[in-house]
Amino acid sequence: MNDPENTVRLTTAQALVRFLAAQYTERDGVEQRLIPGVWGIFGHGNVAGVGQALLQAATTGAADLPYYLARNEQGMVHAAVGFAKMRDRLQTLACTASTGPGSTNMVTGAALATTNRIPVLLLPSDMFATRVPDPVLQQLEDPRGQDVTVNDALRPVSKYWDRIVRPEQLIPAALAAMRVLTDQAETGAVTLCLPQDVQAEAFDWPVRFFRRRVWHIDRPLPEPAALARAAAVLRGAERPLIVAGGGVVYSGAMAELRAFAEATGIPVADTHAGKGAIAWDHPCAVGGIGSTGTKSANTLAREADVVLGIGTRYSDFTTASHTVFADPDVAFVNLNIARLDAAKHAACQVVADARTGLAALRRELVGWEVDPAYRARTRDLAAEWARITDECYSADRGPLPAQTAVLGALNETLDDRDVVLNAAGSMPGDLQMLWRARDPKAYHVEYAYSCMGYEVAGGVGVKMAAPDRDVVVLVGDGSYLMMAQEIVTMVAEGLKVIIVVVQNHGFASIGSLSESLGSQRFGTRYRYRDQESGLLDGDVLPVDLAANAASLGAQVIRANGIAEFRSAIKQAKAAAVTTVVHIETDIYGPNPPSHAWWDVPVSEVSDLDSTRAARAVYTDSKRTQRHYL
Repeated sequence: MNDPENTVRLTTAQALVRFLAAQYTERDGVEQRLIPGVWGIFGHGNVAGVGQALLQAATTGAADLPYYLARNEQGMVHAAVGFAKMRDRLQTLACTASTGPGSTNMVTGAALATTNRIPVLLLPSDMFATRVPDPVLQQLEDPRGQDVTVNDALRPVSKYWDRIVRPEQLIPAALAAMRVLTDQAETGAVTLCLPQDVQAEAFDWPVRFFRRRVWHIDRPLPEPAALARAAAVLRGAERPLIVAGGGVVYSGAMAELRAFAEATGIPVADTHAGKGAIAWDHPCAVGGIGSTGTKSANTLAREADVVLGIGTRYSDFTTASHTVFADPDVAFVNLNIARLDAAKHAACQVVADARTGLAALRRELVGWEVDPAYRARTRDLAAEWARITDECYSADRGPLPAQTAVLGALNETLDDRDVVLNAAGSMPGDLQMLWRARDPKAYHVEYAYSCMGYEVAGGVGVKMAAPDRDVVVLVGDGSYLMMAQEIVTMVAEGLKVIIVVVQNHGFASIGSLSESLGSQRFGTRYRYRDQESGLLDGDVLPVDLAANAASLGAQVIRANGIAEFRSAIKQAKAAAVTTVVHIETDIYGPNPPSHAWWDVPVSEVSDLDSTRAARAVYTDSKRTQRHYL
C-alpha cells in the first residue's frame, strides 16, 4: 500500500506527463532529456486527459514537457523519428492521438520507426475501460471480444505494447516503455494505449515514481573469444570489404571506422543509414553498395572473400537481393549491437557497440593489412566512379533537366553540414549512388521503410533536433501529394526548412521499374483519363504544387532550369523562413547507370510481349541469387 504522506493525487494523464518530464539518458558522461516534448492532435479521446495534463503542466510548472501541434498523426510520428534519428536515438518525442482514426493514423509511422530501429513513444487514446457507454463514437465493435480495439493494429509494429486499463498499471508499463526506448538493440515504436476514461481517473501516486531517472546507454564490449574468431577470419582475407551501416553513426564510431580502414586498408562501402560515416573522398571510401550502389562498391563486393558488416541490417537493397556478394566461398563477419543482425548470413558474430567493437578489432589486427595492390585497386575504382558521378551531375539533355543534374547542383551549393533528407521514389537510388557526404548527419534518407510522405514531416523533426544546420527536404510530387501539410507546422513553429519539390508529373521510380518489368509504366503518370483508351494516358494534369506550398504559408521560388535552381537554393539558404524551391524535371531521366539487381517478380505467363521479355531477363537474373551459408 502507498504511504499517504509520500503520495500525490493526480490523474493518470497528469502522472504520465510528470513521469516523462523526469526521464534522462546518459552516454559517455553526457546526460540529456529522453523525451523533451510531445506531439499531439486532440480529439474527444485525449483532449480532457493528456491534453489537460499538458496544459496543467505548462501553466503550473509542474512538468517541463512542451506541446507541439501536428497536422496529421502519421506526420507527427515521422517528425519524432526524424528528431530521434538526428539525435542518435538518445532522445525522442512522444505522440498523443485521439481515439479511433487518430490513433490508427499512427500505424504507418510506428512501422517506419520499428523497421528503422528508431525509438518513438506513441500514446494512442483507447475506448472506455469501463465499457459503460459502449459503443462510443469511432469505436470498432468486434464480435469476437470487447477487449479488441483498433489500437491492436499497433501491436505487430511496436517493440513494446501495453494497454493501461487501471491507473496503477501505468507504473510498471511506463518503466518498461523507457527500458525499450533506451535499448539500442531492441528499440523501435513503443505504444501505451490509454483508455479515455482512465486518462482522467485519479490515483494516489508514489512520489518516487516521479523522481529524476537516468537511463544509461551502455557500450557493450565484444566477447574475447568472438573477437578472436572474427580477427582470424579477417586475417585470412585477401579481398575484404567493409559494409558500414547506421550503427556506425548511432554509435558515433566514425573516427574508429576511419582509423580501422586506414590501418588495415579494407575498403568501406556504405548503406543509406551509414552514408557519411566515412567521407566520400577518403582513400578507403568506395560509395554506396547494393541495388542502387556504385560501380566501385559493387565490383569489390562481387570479388570479396570476406565481408565485415558493421551496424547494418543487410536489407535486400544492400545485398542486391542476395546477388552482389558473388564469391561462392564469401564469409561474413558481423559487428552489431543486435544479435538479430549480427547472426545474418551465417556470419561470425561480434555482438558489441560499433565504437568499442571496432577499437577492439583494430587491436586484434595490429600488423595486418591488405596487399598494397588491393589498396591501389580501391582508389582506382573510386576515382572511376567519381568521374561517372561528375557526368551524371552535368546531364542536361533537353528542355527539362535530369534529376541527377538537380542533385549535382544541390550537392555543389550546400555546405558539408547541411542536411539533405529524402525517403522514397527515384531520389533515394540517385542519392545513394551520387551524393557526396562528408558529415555523418548530412545525409538523412529513410530507406528501411521507404515511406512516401516521410520527407516534409521528417524535416520538421530533423530541424528541431539540429537548429544550427540548414535542412533540405528533397521530395517528388508523388510524396508531396501524400503528406505536405506539415509545412504549416514548420511555419507555426518558426522552423526554417528548405523544401525542394521535384515535379515530374508522376512516379519516376516506379515508372522506370514498371517499364523494366514489362508493365509499360502503367498507372505511374499523372494524366487525365483518355476517353478512347480508358487509361490514364491523356494530357498532363494542371497541378500547381508551388501554389499549394504558398497556400500553406511557405515562401516559394520557381526555378526554371539548373542555373535558376542554383540561384534559388542560395536565396533559400539566406532566407529566415521555410522556403520551397520548385523545379520541373524530365520523368524519363537519364538515370545513373545501374550496377546491381533487385528482385521484383515478373509475371510468369503473359499475353504481352514486353512482359514475356522481362520475364526472361528476370529468370536469368535469378540464377545468380543464393543464400549465404
